[in-house]
Amino acid sequence: MAENSYPISYHEPEVVKESIFVGSEALAKAPEIEGVPTGIEGLDELFFTIKEKRGKLEQVSLGGIPKYSVFNITGVSDTGKSLMAEQFAVEQAHRGDKVAFITVETPANFVIASIKYRALAMGYDFDKFQDNIILIDAASHAKLRENVPDLLATLAYAIKEYDIKFTVIDSITGLFENKEMMARAIVRRVYNFMKKWYQTAIFISQKRSGHEELSAEAAGGYAVGHIVDGTMVVAKELIASQYAARMYKAKLGDIVRLFRIDGCRMSGHDTKTHYMEITDTGIVRILGPLGSE
Repeated sequence: MAENSYPISYHEPEVVKESIFVGSEALAKAPEIEGVPTGIEGLDELFFTIKEKRGKLEQVSLGGIPKYSVFNITGVSDTGKSLMAEQFAVEQAHRGDKVAFITVETPANFVIASIKYRALAMGYDFDKFQDNIILIDAASHAKLRENVPDLLATLAYAIKEYDIKFTVIDSITGLFENKEMMARAIVRRVYNFMKKWYQTAIFISQKRSGHEELSAEAAGGYAVGHIVDGTMVVAKELIASQYAARMYKAKLGDIVRLFRIDGCRMSGHDTKTHYMEITDTGIVRILGPLGSE
């Protein structure tokens, strides 16, 4: 190769002027921070913003997750991730908004049966708003599961067709199964899509069994947690020692469920680890923090 020559793919660096904004220009396009109720008891009060009142700064509850945020819920199996996603979807649909529910693990007909049951457990008549849930069945269509551009094109069509404001993906992990080296690129592409279309979104991601229970790490490493706006970590612990029994105020053999918000870029949030409950009817509730009476 001759001196100063370049590979065929080389091109001179290009200045992308349209990517540059002064602060006032960016703020003019910034959404107002407001809360979206999640349908999960005990969760909405854990997010807040700061406002000035009579010359003093005060902490004000958002009453939900920040609107237009993209949240990751991560944990090992049987920790309540999908239950939380279904409660969120049901709550938005009950309030009259359209929700895209992208099912990557389970065929749509089984998922909608589960969502209907969740609505019943929440005290809602699902028949009155069932068509506010728009399912995209990536579990039954490998083309959507294996090809993210096709999935996002399908979601964009659904958003325009049904005026969708909320999106759930259960699970984002299923989009990079067996190709975890691509996890970061895939998650970033999906995240940027949610921002472009002003979606408030929930991603479910699966932990590997070797991951620390209450860390934000999931399959694909920290790819999801580093890109999304915030992460909720759910965990469970079998009480197998007297020490653990005393620490959690539980009995030997009990299962203790835990919950923590691992960061949120768009608002303030509670930083404590909380007890969590899954009721007999399959409803997730966030309880008081560890150490509380």
